[in-house]
Amino acid sequence: MNPPLKLALIYGSARPGRYCDTVVRWAAAQIAGDATFETQLIDPVVTQGLALAQGIESADAFVVVTPEYNHGYPAPLKALIDSQSEAWHAKPVAFVSYGGVSGGLRAVEQLRQVFAELHAVTIRDSLSFANAREQFDKAGELLAPERAGRTMSRLLAQLKWWAGVLRDARIAQPYSLVVL
Repeated sequence: MNPPLKLALIYGSARPGRYCDTVVRWAAAQIAGDATFETQLIDPVVTQGLALAQGIESADAFVVVTPEYNHGYPAPLKALIDSQSEAWHAKPVAFVSYGGVSGGLRAVEQLRQVFAELHAVTIRDSLSFANAREQFDKAGELLAPERAGRTMSRLLAQLKWWAGVLRDARIAQPYSLVVL
């Protein structure tokens, strides 16, 4: 039996009063239902320096929860991503986004370009919450969880496949031997 896949769940926002906490809690609860993953939270507000580097390096896969601010992703997320380089190589990244009418999809499309440059593999399917504050109640529960739950299950199944395949590939031949 294979060891659990190490999944880093990354907060994309560092704003005071951020809505990211609500979306991350929901995503973490969905991931917790899958014993294949061993989840670590990476929050740019509290995870810095060596802990950040170790969290990214040890992860087999990532779920980035990102808002969309002014048609883009937040600067603290960019700083977090740019603080590491080779640690992202040959690892899959999935996205859960939220925002206004676009649900954060413009931020996700920009992040796909950034992660391609870092030799990471982004999962095609993503989950977005348009008008997110209208979709969750005050306790952080989704008002209509069925669609989001199905989408998250599909996203996690794809992430699991990619994470396992890429972990095996990194063990068989370190990606650093491919990058010149």
